[in-house]
Amino acid sequence: MKRLSKLILCAAITMSGFTALPVQPAQAAAGSVTIMLDGYPLPFPAAPTVMNGTTMVPFRAISEALGIKVEWNQTAKKITATNTGALGSKVVTLTLGSTTATVNGAAVKLAVAPQNIRGTTMIPLSFFGQQFGAGVSWNQATKTVSITSPQRDLYTLGFYAQKSYGEVSLIPSFDAVHFGWSRLDRSGQFTTSSTDFWWPKADGDVTPESIVQNAAAAGTAPYLMVYSGDKELELTKNLEDPVLQQQTISSIVSLATEKGFQGIGLDLEGLGLTGDKQLVQSQFNTFVKNLAAVARPAGLKLTVILPPLNGSFKGYDYKTLASLADDLVIMAYAYEDESRPEPLAMVDQGIRLALEQVSKDKLILGISVFSEDETSVNAKIGLAKRYGLKGIAIWRLGLIGQPVWNEMSKSVEL
Repeated sequence: MKRLSKLILCAAITMSGFTALPVQPAQAAAGSVTIMLDGYPLPFPAAPTVMNGTTMVPFRAISEALGIKVEWNQTAKKITATNTGALGSKVVTLTLGSTTATVNGAAVKLAVAPQNIRGTTMIPLSFFGQQFGAGVSWNQATKTVSITSPQRDLYTLGFYAQKSYGEVSLIPSFDAVHFGWSRLDRSGQFTTSSTDFWWPKADGDVTPESIVQNAAAAGTAPYLMVYSGDKELELTKNLEDPVLQQQTISSIVSLATEKGFQGIGLDLEGLGLTGDKQLVQSQFNTFVKNLAAVARPAGLKLTVILPPLNGSFKGYDYKTLASLADDLVIMAYAYEDESRPEPLAMVDQGIRLALEQVSKDKLILGISVFSEDETSVNAKIGLAKRYGLKGIAIWRLGLIGQPVWNEMSKSVEL
């Protein structure tokens, strides 16, 4: 039999440099390699290939999935990638057919020159990992290239509920925290004294007000979160009664301003499982519009927390709600048994459906660490990064734990 040479991939940067990793023979490379970015398949316009022992991958596809700006100069046959991170900007320029690239103006040699294959610019995978800090590994048995995206600065939102005090020290790490201390009661009235979402009692010097004040002082925006699951039609009653609705809005805004909150988070669930879904959407749009009209003059921001569009509840008009609120949280969880990680394909679909109606800079991916663990949480964060969403929202403090927090810190700046 004809002997097949082994190929080499390069792994992520380590303290001592790069670790060489084997790749499959050239005959097997084209058409059979799977590329996984943060644990989920990455579509490619052209299959990875091998040239002179070097694995070549589509430059633009990986770059844009990692949030790297890519520009093409047709005349000069040059592609320029600009990545801005915590350590500053890095500008990489490559020219088709040339084994010399520039990194922030300095020349760097390539093992193989960039090539145009079926209209796609292909570059050495090892060079990409080195210059942009992406981790790379190779599984010979499954012929899978795995890419781990570098840490990125995203907007981070944390939810704080009744049993969250054990992780109160994490509050300053978030850009915003939503305090779940209020809801609609069974009659549709706004309340802070229910059996599941209530205003906490003071414990010595620690009061709800002091927690909110300390969050704001640390640069974390505190939001008053209002909950309803509509299990007793409490939300429906509010939507159908203009007088009750106006009282509710007035009470929410008054409490938020009185207690020093900087925004309101609406977690009003359960709409559109049955009945006239368009009517319910219109009613909820009106509620949010009326709330925004009172909240904004009071200096309060507004976040609306929504079931995913590929879930069971169809009473939410993402497009209109995005025009009324500052941002939307996609609760991309509870698809299945919440005792195990959410299916990535469903989370991916939920994001893509939302992006059909809403700009990515208004979308925040909700992640429940009740479902996720240290082995799965970064795959969900990776999808938020891949699609360039505004950020992530973590349900909830008190459930995170050190192992999950450590992994999250590798993917997003906290």
